[in-house]
Amino acid sequence: MENETTVTAEKKPSFDELGLPEPILRAIADMGFEEPTPIQYHTIPLVREGRDVIGQAQTGTGKTASFGIPILERLDTDQEIQALVLTPTRELCIQVAEEISRLGRYLGARVLPVYGGQPIERQLRGLMRHPHILIGTPGRLLDHINRGGVRLQNVRTVVIDEADEMLDMGFIDDVKEILAHTGHDHQTLLFSATMPAPIRELAERFMHAPEWVAIQPQDVTVPVIEQFYVEVGQRQKVDALCRILDVDDPELAIIFCRTKMGVDELAEALIDRGYEAMALHGDLTQRERDRVMQSFRQGQIDLLVATDVAARGLDVSDVTHVINYDIPQDPDTYVHRIGRTGRAGKSGVAITLVTPREIKQLRTIERAIHKRIVRRPIPTVAELRERRQQLLVNEITETMESGDFGEYAGIAQSLLEQYDSSTLVAATLKRLAAAEQIDVTEPLPEIEEPPSFDFREEGRERGGRTRPSRSDMVRLFINVGRQDGIGPGDVVGAIANEAGIPGRLIGRIDLYDNFTFVEVPAEYESTVIDAMSTATIRGKEVNMEPARAGRGYEDRRRSEYTPHIPRRSGARRRDSWTN
Repeated sequence: MENETTVTAEKKPSFDELGLPEPILRAIADMGFEEPTPIQYHTIPLVREGRDVIGQAQTGTGKTASFGIPILERLDTDQEIQALVLTPTRELCIQVAEEISRLGRYLGARVLPVYGGQPIERQLRGLMRHPHILIGTPGRLLDHINRGGVRLQNVRTVVIDEADEMLDMGFIDDVKEILAHTGHDHQTLLFSATMPAPIRELAERFMHAPEWVAIQPQDVTVPVIEQFYVEVGQRQKVDALCRILDVDDPELAIIFCRTKMGVDELAEALIDRGYEAMALHGDLTQRERDRVMQSFRQGQIDLLVATDVAARGLDVSDVTHVINYDIPQDPDTYVHRIGRTGRAGKSGVAITLVTPREIKQLRTIERAIHKRIVRRPIPTVAELRERRQQLLVNEITETMESGDFGEYAGIAQSLLEQYDSSTLVAATLKRLAAAEQIDVTEPLPEIEEPPSFDFREEGRERGGRTRPSRSDMVRLFINVGRQDGIGPGDVVGAIANEAGIPGRLIGRIDLYDNFTFVEVPAEYESTVIDAMSTATIRGKEVNMEPARAGRGYEDRRRSEYTPHIPRRSGARRRDSWTN
């Protein structure tokens, strides 16, 4: 591509250098962001100039603000749908809409997400309120266009977010059809972690002399630190963090969050749960910062919750754990964070909490540091109880080793004359547990881990993507097909959105006139069937069930769904597609 700019993942000082208007700066401050990411710093000026831009950067690097801020800067509140953002999944659609809404809260911006799985009538009511910015998944957006509910003649900017994921999920044809409904004089912005040939072709067809900003992480190395990641759903991160803290029992730990607001919220949540924690971020005065650091260095608190900016220059040699509550935005930041432990020849542990959508970002970090980060399960209830019991044993052992029992030696001898030793020790442990507020019998819920999408061990590479082998797949039946207007991309998109699994893991799709067969990884069979039980595809209610009876089952299904349609031998039509 022409006009390519390669940028290393190096931070810039502040948002003030970008000359943003006061309402947006105020919203950024409310959101707790302290400085622009590389993709934001280098992309926002180009978008402001009206240039078409290709941004090549991983998920989690701040792409939304890099296009959302300049869109909001030139917003005309008297016109509807001035910007269109296409996203591959419902989750990302909601996430982008929420972030742009927060950025535009002082501008009166009306932002509407439209995606499959939500009643279309609700979205139609939202469209009647004349949104300024429309965020949508391709299938649902095309439904609205075909119904006449969405008109794109006033669109000035079109954003294609996570284009490579669009390709994986089979949405590229839908994207092309949507772009054909827009005018020819709009600005086009395309963001993608990778640039396979179909994405390059899309850019060449629909973009005019685009500037290409490629955010390349620096090649970095890390000290000898045990590195783990824990895969957890966003809503269960606090519970998972507390379980890790209880089992590992770090002497001193730094917990990193991405924003000042996130630091304050997490520190407050930990304090409410009885942990000794304090917050450290850029809004603290120097006096407050000194007080926090003194408390941490002296061991008055054992948990320091901090942003990257606030932790710069922080040097505490006794830190045993670094925990990335929010995954770092680039490998360089990851290295700086975990370098806070394992100092002065001591061992250290680094743990990163990762949501399923952030696994690709984790892989980018692994490639840059030339090291595999080991997956660690969320500690179980059994492990936590075992740890609590061990704390009691440690208390007793340390007291015995001290040898200073005073008057208690005589009391112990008297009790031993009345009771057997095991009964006496058990009663002592129970009493000590109550005094220490350690309840080894407390009923605790297990924290459900999200499905793992890491098939590196048992998978195989196909077209540059790791996939489960054929033996790991199961075949499912769906009661809609080509005559219902269903395409392969609709099937992939519905399953990915409803079941929350990446489209690249969905295997062969056999599309018939009235029904469809699709392969999914065996371990997600029940998840997919349950998720699709209340789903629709192109507005059609669907029934999904396992196809376990071989060809006899499929022949029976064909006869059930095409009982009155005579067919000539060999005339059956079928599309086979593998994403």
